[in-house]
Amino acid sequence: MREYVCPKHMCRVANKKCMEWSIDDTTGQRIQCTEKPIISTTIYWCKKCNVPIYERCCTACGGKGEYIATDIRPVFPEEKVLLAILLKKENPLCFEKSSIWNNMNHYFIDGIKIQVSFKEFNSKTLDEIKDIKKRYDKYLNKINYAEYDKIVGKFVKANENRYSEITDEAISFIQRYKDIYSLNDMFVSFSGGKDSTVTSDIVRRAFSSNKIYHIFGDTTLEFPLTYEYKERFTKEHRVLVAKNYEKEFETLCKQIGPPSRVMRWCCTVFKTGAITQTITSAFKNKTDILSFQGIRHNESLSRSKYDRESKSPKITKQTVVAPIIEWSDFDVWLYILTTGIDFNNAYRLGYSRVGCWCCPNNGSWSEFLSKVHMYKQYIHWREILIEFAKRIDKRDPEEYVDEGGWKARQGGNGIDIAERSVISYEPCATEDNTFNYELQRPITKELYELFKPFGYINFQLGNERLGEVYVLDKQGNVVLVLKGRIGSTKLKITIKNERLAGAKSLKVAEGKIQCQLTKYQMCINCKACESVCKFSAIKIKELDDGSVSYKIEDKRCKRCTECVNHFNAGCYVRKVLTIKRDG
Repeated sequence: MREYVCPKHMCRVANKKCMEWSIDDTTGQRIQCTEKPIISTTIYWCKKCNVPIYERCCTACGGKGEYIATDIRPVFPEEKVLLAILLKKENPLCFEKSSIWNNMNHYFIDGIKIQVSFKEFNSKTLDEIKDIKKRYDKYLNKINYAEYDKIVGKFVKANENRYSEITDEAISFIQRYKDIYSLNDMFVSFSGGKDSTVTSDIVRRAFSSNKIYHIFGDTTLEFPLTYEYKERFTKEHRVLVAKNYEKEFETLCKQIGPPSRVMRWCCTVFKTGAITQTITSAFKNKTDILSFQGIRHNESLSRSKYDRESKSPKITKQTVVAPIIEWSDFDVWLYILTTGIDFNNAYRLGYSRVGCWCCPNNGSWSEFLSKVHMYKQYIHWREILIEFAKRIDKRDPEEYVDEGGWKARQGGNGIDIAERSVISYEPCATEDNTFNYELQRPITKELYELFKPFGYINFQLGNERLGEVYVLDKQGNVVLVLKGRIGSTKLKITIKNERLAGAKSLKVAEGKIQCQLTKYQMCINCKACESVCKFSAIKIKELDDGSVSYKIEDKRCKRCTECVNHFNAGCYVRKVLTIKRDG
């Protein structure tokens, strides 16, 4: 059963509006709560059918269910074997006939709730994990799916009303777009996870077509089983692979440090940028592309605030539609098990979510599973993390890694490239609105590419001997004057228009200039700038000598300055590697 709850007052909400009132501190007037309600789901257990049910009254047997959890996922036979080993059962196949389901660190075995400590499992030594894996492999081939299939059959029958309700509603919602977009103007964002798998199936059913494109963002860090599933999926569906072929994850980890919970640069470098390029290539000259995504409110706090339809905050030209946004895990698995569609086998092993296997957001259980099922990859990743910990002078590198200290890392302290984020300058004592900069990278003609968002570059008006270059607006008025010889690190900039890039003061305008100088000094071809440009004017590529070419096409650039204003300090890498300084 589903109901809406106010996250502030934790009360049930009718008509999606909280009826609690409060007194405004400023006006003294009574105001109604404006908090957006969140969905609360109640799952029951039918003792007779021995499965979880959505409605309190079981539609299969008519029995009355008892509350069991707010959400739940199935436990497949492979995970049952591992669970039995971890619970130190003599026979790892002892749960073969049991109906087992999971909610976070609680397992429900034939309706009986038991609590486990995933953190404790994950703290096992590598030798202990080797022994667990050895015993697991011994019994893996002895699994009989017949008993499990019987449980699935009961689950499907007991929840057939819920399946029809959510499926019919989602299909009806998607069909609203039939007359607005053609199949050539849309795609399904396909990750290989359960949510995008279900979304794809529903979209294809809604349009009665198998011709819709799917874009698979290959971060190069997907589970091996995700790649296997993608290959199976590709044989029957149209799949475009979005991949950053210019960057290598381990090299970047050495260059800017491993990603952390607050610095997940991997998403921008390996996913957002690559998907943007794929969309630009596949949907040339299209100004509004419809993207169906498997986003759901109960995945995280941030996603709980998403709308069912919205403009993409990360990728331009894209309208995002989330058909299953209000579905629970229970609903997703009900759809998969009812339809019998193929899905990623990583879920059979016990993973509740499938993304990058070494993501810093992965919990203890996912990390433990990777140690068991991806032992060699895990050991290699751990060595990379330990090497990084030593490089930034952590007192106990192994403890820092094993206790997850790397996941909470912030800023670029100890990382060489972070020093490039520092812009040294001082106001000119003899000229108004003029600043003298000492760059860490010698001036080349590419420097002027970074100033195109401010206006039109003119090399003729200035004194060539002094390296003087003018930036003009559409009317031909001077906006900026740059003075610096090619090969020199000294650059003088005079601001002729303080309203530069929407600035409201000279200080803010100078900050906009620092944004572009930061990019010039530390660009690593992360593709973030390309992604935010609505007009595909920015082209960044890595050259054979390892340097980065940053070009802005004059004819495409609309001087909107979004590439300047979008990220903190104008540069995504600068945002990631902000150095904490004393004093």
